[in-house]
Amino acid sequence: MATMTNGEAGSMKIPKIKFTKLFINGEFVDSLSGKTFETIDPRTGEVITTVAEGQKEDVDLAVKAAREAFDHGKWPRMSGFERGRILMKFADLIDENIEEIAILDTLNAGKLLHLGKILDIPQAANTLRYYAGAADKIHGKTLKLSQQMQGYTLLEPIGVVGHIIPWNFPSSMFAMKVGPALAAGCTMILKPAEQTPLSALYYAHLAKLAGIPDGVLNVVNGFGSTAGAAISSHMDIDKVSFTGSTEVGRIVMQAAATSNLKVVSLELGGKSPIIIFDDADFEKAVDLALMGILFNKGEICVAGSRVYVQEGIYDAFVKRAAEKAKTWVVGDPFDPSSQQGPQVDKKQFNKILSYIEQGKKEGATLVTGGKAVGEKGYYIEPTIFTDVNEDNLIVKDEIFGPVMSLMKFKTVEEAIERANKTRYGLAAGIVTNNLNIANTVSRSIRAGVIWVNCYFAFDRDCPYGGYKMSGFGRDLGMEALEKYLQTKAVVTPIHNSPWL
Repeated sequence: MATMTNGEAGSMKIPKIKFTKLFINGEFVDSLSGKTFETIDPRTGEVITTVAEGQKEDVDLAVKAAREAFDHGKWPRMSGFERGRILMKFADLIDENIEEIAILDTLNAGKLLHLGKILDIPQAANTLRYYAGAADKIHGKTLKLSQQMQGYTLLEPIGVVGHIIPWNFPSSMFAMKVGPALAAGCTMILKPAEQTPLSALYYAHLAKLAGIPDGVLNVVNGFGSTAGAAISSHMDIDKVSFTGSTEVGRIVMQAAATSNLKVVSLELGGKSPIIIFDDADFEKAVDLALMGILFNKGEICVAGSRVYVQEGIYDAFVKRAAEKAKTWVVGDPFDPSSQQGPQVDKKQFNKILSYIEQGKKEGATLVTGGKAVGEKGYYIEPTIFTDVNEDNLIVKDEIFGPVMSLMKFKTVEEAIERANKTRYGLAAGIVTNNLNIANTVSRSIRAGVIWVNCYFAFDRDCPYGGYKMSGFGRDLGMEALEKYLQTKAVVTPIHNSPWL
């Protein structure tokens, strides 16, 4: 069984929750209905606080503010340089409040505090800086037309954007969506996941301090079936960017299609393979595979939940992975010795445990883990199954938890075929010292990002997104800007020019 820590926040002072209302048109306001909902601490299952519950009428108000800010406000009409300076200020304010924001994500999502302070929150700030630097580098093209005309293209902001973000990386997702949209000159409404609204509201406060004009960034807490549905179907929203499950992604697309045919980008589920060849650095491969499924307690869309190991090292790999998984420290995310915190909420906790039971029923061998940890909170042991194949539910479905399916293969061709035997196509990992194998496999896997001898190698300059039912559109990199821009061609006659 994994090691369990019993540490609490201890001597660390938990800050007072400052922002719990909706943020609309530059002000924190109650929902029009007056409704609120509880946000829960997954360490204990207890209530942290209550937050305002936005519904359709609140979304309408937020969209009205965003539309006014886009059609008549100064944000889209600023130079890219000016927008970039404000985004830089926004990033600086995040840096000044790293500790407090990291605590909010730990309380709300069960994320490890020490990683939040060195990874999630600084990376959110640096993502904003990346797009701040891009804001004045959005260029159209001069066209060489075939007649006596001159032509050029303009890249214009798409308009009012609806962002719907998930609960597993509240800060990272906020910056990945908001950063490029702001740089492009868009205005927006953002709905954080109902499980994790607290950091998004804090960021809204900092955005106002940074000088982002009222109405440009609005945050409406609420549930997917009400606030999320209102965003997806709103007739005055020009684009929706959604990250979440494939099932909800379908609903978002349907709502967009039956309303105003708004542009949609989707980053959805995954069942990513990690393929480990006989010639790999053995210990490194084991560590990558464990990190690939246990990082962020497996609540990550690109989790390496299907691990394929070549037959020459398979038996030793199973033994070593199990040994290391049993020493993995599951515990209070405020404790710096913890390697894995609680799952985000009771629903996710129960879902993961039900998949583990399903794996047993289907005849898979439970090598280690498989049980809840502790008497309270939503902690689950690192879990490894063997004797599984692509027809098993635990291999087909995205579990979104610390559950690895470990399988054996013989040849490169078999590995490619089995890795591609999934409805998803978000990411893949390849571990080998053979450059030819790395090149062949990376070009053969149908997934949006391939990591060779590394995993979770995210970078703000590296785009990622899905193939197949993992969605379409790219986050991060300059490609992400394209989602928030549209191309306009302008053509005028030219007379008596010495050349066309």
